[in-house]
Amino acid sequence: MSHSRNILIAGNWKMNTTRAEAMQLASKIIESSSATEHKQLIICVPNLHLADISKLTASSTVKLGAQNAHWQNNGAFTGEISTGMLKDYQVDYLLVGHSERREMFGDTDDVVALKLESALKNDLTPILCIGETLAQRDNGQTLEVLKTQCEAVISRVGIEAFTKVCIAYEPIWAIGTGKTASPEQAQEVHQALREWIAEQDVAVAQNLQILYGGSMNAGNAKDLLAQPDIDGGLIGGASLNADDFLQIYFAAG
Repeated sequence: MSHSRNILIAGNWKMNTTRAEAMQLASKIIESSSATEHKQLIICVPNLHLADISKLTASSTVKLGAQNAHWQNNGAFTGEISTGMLKDYQVDYLLVGHSERREMFGDTDDVVALKLESALKNDLTPILCIGETLAQRDNGQTLEVLKTQCEAVISRVGIEAFTKVCIAYEPIWAIGTGKTASPEQAQEVHQALREWIAEQDVAVAQNLQILYGGSMNAGNAKDLLAQPDIDGGLIGGASLNADDFLQIYFAAG
């Protein structure tokens, strides 16, 4: 089955890599990736490395992403970085609402919506992360949880804004646990999510890239990416190894 939307493979390095390791990893990924117009590769690196790595990505087809930002453009927010500052470093993508941010750092649905709005204002493409816990899945609340997380954003920026947003579905029970939703389980959620968005705007839903973000690796990427509503992956651990990360990229059509 041919895939109607472009594929996006994003690596989330989280809080890993020394400066030297970051440069080496980015260089290897950039050297070995062959971009096509239907596949995009992104690396979301720690903010501290953006200046160095943006020099490498600038002349390549690999896009640069950041993992978090504050929603205000500037001000008395000690230790924070704004989306405007990120744009200064040729950052193209911003992860928003990653489950670790929500669970460990108190990013509420409202805060996530503010951050996403700020990213759009500064021409960054937000990757909106949504997902349910194991308890919520067992209670049959998966779609309800995802809708609530999306609705907070839609009520702030409107459904039309989702022409410039990607969604990453990351079942929290499958992050870093080695547990993965089966391709069928993941497809079922992606499809339900797309159908729900289509109730609000058919065109937006058809073009929306929905990535899968639950322990995708070189072994399972091909089967996951073959699903009609899975448009790429948000890769954690496997993105810290250039060979593994590129294998996932090449597994995509």
